[in-house]
Amino acid sequence: MPVFADVDTGVDDAMALAYLFASPDANVVGIASTAGNVPAEQVAINNLRLLELFGVGDVPVSLGAAAPLSIPLRTAEDTHGPEGLGYAHLPQTDRSLTPYDAAQAWVTAAREHPGELIGLATGPLTNLALALRLEPALPRLLRRLVIMGGAFDYRGNTTAVAEWNTHVDPEAAAEVFAVWGAAWGLHAPTHLPIVLGLNLTENVAMTPSILSRLAAAAGSDSSQLSVLDDRGTRSTATNPLIQVFEDALRFYFEFHFDQGEGYLAHLHDPLAAAVALDPDLVLYQQATVDVELTGTLTRGMTVADWRGHWGRDHNARIGIGVDPAAFFDRFIERVGPFARRLTDPDYS
Repeated sequence: MPVFADVDTGVDDAMALAYLFASPDANVVGIASTAGNVPAEQVAINNLRLLELFGVGDVPVSLGAAAPLSIPLRTAEDTHGPEGLGYAHLPQTDRSLTPYDAAQAWVTAAREHPGELIGLATGPLTNLALALRLEPALPRLLRRLVIMGGAFDYRGNTTAVAEWNTHVDPEAAAEVFAVWGAAWGLHAPTHLPIVLGLNLTENVAMTPSILSRLAAAAGSDSSQLSVLDDRGTRSTATNPLIQVFEDALRFYFEFHFDQGEGYLAHLHDPLAAAVALDPDLVLYQQATVDVELTGTLTRGMTVADWRGHWGRDHNARIGIGVDPAAFFDRFIERVGPFARRLTDPDYS
């Protein structure tokens, strides 16, 4: 299945990309670099270097808008590290960006794969909103759209009520939901975007023990990360991808621990990548979603009208249930052998 990924890489975005490239049922046809966790330029560098690490072919990577639609950019180096990948160092590469921007990349990929393309957005929706301005028919060109963003009847992780991606560019999120709803509405509910908010994704928590399982599946030694380790301890894993994951996730674990959530990491974006390929991993409820833009305390909040009070067509299928163990089993089954082939090309 052709997949176009719009990411703000990001620890969990990097793991989402690894999942896509490890999946035999996915053909990544383009990557958009969105400003969010780090600035767009750094996101693009991370994406190009990840392709080098993965050892994959020439996948188009495009640079996205430098700032949200109407407000200054806010980034999250405290969460993801100064370059977005925690303590990890990615290999250098001579790969280059496309001559066209990320909004055009969305449109180009959709036109090249009409009715087949799966869109995945795991960062702020700036580039997708700009793409919809370029091509209002984009919703009808896609087979499926999966968005990681929002928090539905659930606490925020950036403000009391707002999730990070939506908070960074709430105007873009509001525009995407409005345009998608107008394009489809109730007439084609299976084409409504799948939206995975914190209410769902915070159920999927990577832990040191799960990370050790991944290392074993990759045929690699593991650093056996522990909350008792010195901050910034570097990975001793023998596999290059596991080493990057351990160094990136250590930073992510430390951040979550400092937030009082435990020595773990929520894998929001890898779950979204898995759902993009297999929507049946999650249970859904249709609703009408809008984004609060003017509230003094609630700006950036995603509001779901579950009961039709607004009298508007549904514009989203909101994830409401997931089996974390099933997700991690699938993640390890795919990414483990993918990592192993980096050091043992004959492994199958």
